[in-house]
Amino acid sequence: MAKKIHLTLACGDYELVRPLIDGSVRPDGVELTILTDMDSATRHWRMIRNREFDICELSMSSYLMAKFKEEALTAIPVFLHRRFRHGFIFVNASHGIEKPTDLIERKVGLRNFQATANLWIRGILEHEHHVPHKKLHWYAQDEEEVEFVPPRDLILSRTSPGKDVEEMLVEGELDALIHPELIQPLVHRDPRVKRLFQNYKELEIDYYKRTGIFPIMHTTAIKREIVERFPWVAINMMAAFERAKEIAYERMENPRRVPLAWFRHTLEEQEDILGRDPWVYGLGAANRKNLETLIQYSYEQGLIGRKIPLEELFVETTQG
Repeated sequence: MAKKIHLTLACGDYELVRPLIDGSVRPDGVELTILTDMDSATRHWRMIRNREFDICELSMSSYLMAKFKEEALTAIPVFLHRRFRHGFIFVNASHGIEKPTDLIERKVGLRNFQATANLWIRGILEHEHHVPHKKLHWYAQDEEEVEFVPPRDLILSRTSPGKDVEEMLVEGELDALIHPELIQPLVHRDPRVKRLFQNYKELEIDYYKRTGIFPIMHTTAIKREIVERFPWVAINMMAAFERAKEIAYERMENPRRVPLAWFRHTLEEQEDILGRDPWVYGLGAANRKNLETLIQYSYEQGLIGRKIPLEELFVETTQG
């Protein structure tokens, strides 16, 4: 029997990769140790700062910044996490913020500046709702995953040690907060906070119908030296991710697997709007537009110093 190479894969515990986790899909020539027991921020930090994994689901924004700094990473066009972002702008309910332009000159918190979700939100606010990101006063709680020097005209400060941006929003120290996840005050229905866009789902559907963009959050990074030594790894991992996704879609055809009363209705609604493969991999036209939009935002917001071509970001995974 031919000897397989052993690689670590760090990723989320998603249905899209369940067949890889349980071993029903095995990439040809690769024995995987799969690590799923960490949150996204921890996983991204450990890959960017310490290169702890061979293959890693990684923040698309952090990956762009790492590539601009010529870090020894490459990626395959497998995008395990996407999310619409209109519903992740939160405001203090007593501060008179009713429309996007009310954010101008206000204090807006975030965990860090470079998170992909925050990058998308700032770009959408600027290009869709006339809110220039340099007209807001940004307050970041955490250290950035990839070090960068903010542009001189960007108003970006660190919060005081021990301060939590969610608590600062509730207490009125911040006017607004953008966040990759639902904040706890909203989950617990604290009346002091609300979403900027109450009709976020309708806005997200309209955004998709106009732009064709279902925002990509994460890519799948691989240490460059692995691909240089074993070029076939990228091709075989791409094939394995595709097969795992196919099985996940097949499992979803059985509504008994998901404990949601109207799951089948929701699935059909999604297919009507987004098509049968919303998590499409590869560099087809829709994904190219998606990624090029994010690259444009990253360049405009000072995270990268040039617009990086997609061919520099992704290793070739087609065969023949």
